[in-house]
Amino acid sequence: MNNQLQDLAKKRFKISLDELPEREHRVVQHFGERRHISRDTNQEFEKKLTIGQRLADKVAAFGGSWTFIMIFGAILLSWVALNTLILAQRNASFDPYPYILLNLFLSMLAAVQAPVILMSQNRQGVKDRLDAAHDYEVNLKAELEILSLHEKMDELREMKWAELINMQQEQFRLLTQLVKAGNSQDRNLSEREGL
Repeated sequence: MNNQLQDLAKKRFKISLDELPEREHRVVQHFGERRHISRDTNQEFEKKLTIGQRLADKVAAFGGSWTFIMIFGAILLSWVALNTLILAQRNASFDPYPYILLNLFLSMLAAVQAPVILMSQNRQGVKDRLDAAHDYEVNLKAELEILSLHEKMDELREMKWAELINMQQEQFRLLTQLVKAGNSQDRNLSEREGL
């Protein structure tokens, strides 16, 4: 089996099996052992996440949703309505216009939310690279399989052509014998009739 893998590496990659990069080496081994190479990269990635990373992903997912935007808009409108319309009439407004306390809360929210979203995006980038690497492995193995099938089809076609040529030569030989046998019967008949 190892010799076949060595030959495959030399034939397809023009280098020895040991010199192949790890990813290609793994693909060649899976190909040689007739094992599938596809796997669920999402499941592998999810298993490696820490609690903080999972929390950051959930916060980023919620922070980028329409639900968050609607709730956030409702809170802002309520804040403005409470401080401008209700409490301002009683001179009891705790954050009068220009809403400096609201701006402080918004700035703190943005200061916390931005790094959380960046952490989530960085992890998504890592996950995308993992998916791309896996896609490369699957595509490489599929390409090797297709090339192998083409070679087998070519071999079968050549064998069929050889069989066809042999059959044709045999038919030609038999036809020649029949013609010779027919000619000798015709001569024998001619000789009998001529006597």
